[in-house]
Amino acid sequence: MATTRLMRTLGRSGIEVSALGLGCWAIGGPFWASDGTAAGWGEVDDDESVRAIHHGLELGLNFLDTANVYGTGHSERVVARAVEDRRDQVVIATKFGNLFDESTRQITGSSAAPDDIRSACEASLRRLNTDYIDLYQLHINDYPADKAGIVRDTLESLVAEGKIRAYGWSTDFPERARVFAEGPHCASIQLNENVLEDNAAVIALCEQFNLAAINRGPLAMGLLTGKYNASSKLASDDVRGDRSPAWMAYFKDGKPSPEWLQKLDAIREILTSEGRTLAQGALAWLWARSPQTLPIPGFRTVAQVDENARAMQYGPLQPDQMREIDALLAREPVA
Repeated sequence: MATTRLMRTLGRSGIEVSALGLGCWAIGGPFWASDGTAAGWGEVDDDESVRAIHHGLELGLNFLDTANVYGTGHSERVVARAVEDRRDQVVIATKFGNLFDESTRQITGSSAAPDDIRSACEASLRRLNTDYIDLYQLHINDYPADKAGIVRDTLESLVAEGKIRAYGWSTDFPERARVFAEGPHCASIQLNENVLEDNAAVIALCEQFNLAAINRGPLAMGLLTGKYNASSKLASDDVRGDRSPAWMAYFKDGKPSPEWLQKLDAIREILTSEGRTLAQGALAWLWARSPQTLPIPGFRTVAQVDENARAMQYGPLQPDQMREIDALLAREPVA
């Protein structure tokens, strides 16, 4: 299958990436928060994960976003296996900040102290089997802004040492993002952003400072795939399951939230226009939202990667469709 290769520049780093990335959270397999709740997406087939990454590369998707904590190191190892003979063809982003026990697959805490950043970086380099990380991201959403300058300066040192090429922060708070934006090698902010839930303040900051706005949750944790309805029930080892964390807005008690399903129904017809699937329409909205956006939908199968990549054939939604969506969701249109 041929696709149209939409491209983005990774903020002010100059690194060229595909406008669609591969989100590698789910391929890490099961792991657990410190309170015993699921932090992963259930069991996975590593061979299928590798095949899916290879298929994405064949379709021109060169940006892989993972984290050291996904599967407590397992996602990074799967990525390494998939790209071992093609490292120069991919841009690898990973994250730090969570502490974990690989033997129990459990998160044990968090830290962004300089020594812990350095040890986490070295561990990720080993798991990824690479000499450098293209984009290294702080993975603590609410890390105090008044302490973030030390983190930023440590990351600048890692750039100078050749361990990383650029850095960013996975945060939904513009005042935190602004601290990193002041660093010369900051390239991105990763934020929760999708057609149902717009974070205009962080998008504006990314546009102001020429940072990539990497979109986690671009398909609203799967809600925007159209695979789930009011009667759906997620497994207990799924982060969306019956013990989902407080921040999981789209699913509650293992079921899709009725509020979000209602919003989805209101805009379904627009998203599925021109032959798009629902997921493809959701990605089209993100590309139209800002020139900085870079969605990274998760995947576990070749078929999921294939469907998402096909969205590039359609490109962004049109301005009138964007305005209609804002009206249907009763929110202020983007200037």
